[in-house]
Amino acid sequence: MPNESATEQAAPEDLWRLRRSLDNIDTALVAMLAERFRVTRAVGQLKARHRLDAVDVAREEAKVARLREAATRAGLDEDFAEEFIRRVMAEVVRQHREIAQKG
Repeated sequence: MPNESATEQAAPEDLWRLRRSLDNIDTALVAMLAERFRVTRAVGQLKARHRLDAVDVAREEAKVARLREAATRAGLDEDFAEEFIRRVMAEVVRQHREIAQKG
């Protein structure tokens, strides 16, 4: 492969197989996020149409608690999972506010 370091060129095939798998997973994660945001934009449009607040704090906190539990079951660090979902939710709220302003 072009532009590979000597170390990368010498890497065993198992490493390349794992890296290809990670690349596929990363692509799937991006696709899942894109789909999630397509759905949340529809939610934002519905909220704007019915003049509902962009933020539902109780729902957000329940979601965080659920995802922390899911992270534990999956062997994922709970704090990382919470940080990730809070970042996603912050983007959703930003989008909902933008949709509401456009009316």
